[in-house]
Amino acid sequence: MNRQGRIAPTSRWIAGGAAQQAPLRLYCFPHAGGSAAEYLRWGRHMPGVQVHAIQLPGRATRFGEPAVTSMDGLVGALVEEEFTGPYAFFGHSMGSLVAYELTCALRDAGRPLPERLVVSSGPAPDAPRRRTGVHRLPDDELLSAVNGRHNGIPPEVLDHPELRAMATAGLRADYTVLEEYEWRGHAPLPVPLTVLAGDGETALAEDGRLTGWARHTTRGPVEVRTFSGGHFYLREQETQVVQETLAELLGAGAVS
Repeated sequence: MNRQGRIAPTSRWIAGGAAQQAPLRLYCFPHAGGSAAEYLRWGRHMPGVQVHAIQLPGRATRFGEPAVTSMDGLVGALVEEEFTGPYAFFGHSMGSLVAYELTCALRDAGRPLPERLVVSSGPAPDAPRRRTGVHRLPDDELLSAVNGRHNGIPPEVLDHPELRAMATAGLRADYTVLEEYEWRGHAPLPVPLTVLAGDGETALAEDGRLTGWARHTTRGPVEVRTFSGGHFYLREQETQVVQETLAELLGAGAVS
């Protein structure tokens, strides 16, 4: 990426944005097993935002590359990219932790920080981790466990042997990151922070796992906004989340 913040064609980590010029950039960090494509379409809803998404190795356009299985590995690679502003971060589920840890790394490196951090369906980084060892399960059991928890894997993927194998590899890598993640006591960030979640995510709402994000910013108060749906409420409520909530939080115009 060059010093003006434009994405260089050789950037493998950041997808999208090239055809859309806007005063603000939004970088989206996918959920476990997810890819950039699901988030790139949001650009059509927010003309004032240039939407990019993080593309992790081992999937989509980066299929065939070795997957990264640690938070240090992900953040160590991403911090080498240049996120020049004004820009914001949005992370869903696992992506909320990656976006948070990257923001901490950017701060430690004396780099420009996002205008806002929006975290979605992810517990606060210092919340007790519920480690289940799912990343060590055999392939079929891993898929069954993940889909039973969130019901987010499309039937066409489950029914197609090749797609099923690709999905399993991505999920195993990402759940290794999640299961082995340890919060390292970062100081609160000088960045406004907003929390989004589905109202059906009852386990996530327990023990302050969402409200705990307020401990990680000096720019409070932190608002928790809920939407109808479960862990993948974003798919069910895309119009409301993107056109209304994100556009408002980012100060960008929205279109239908």
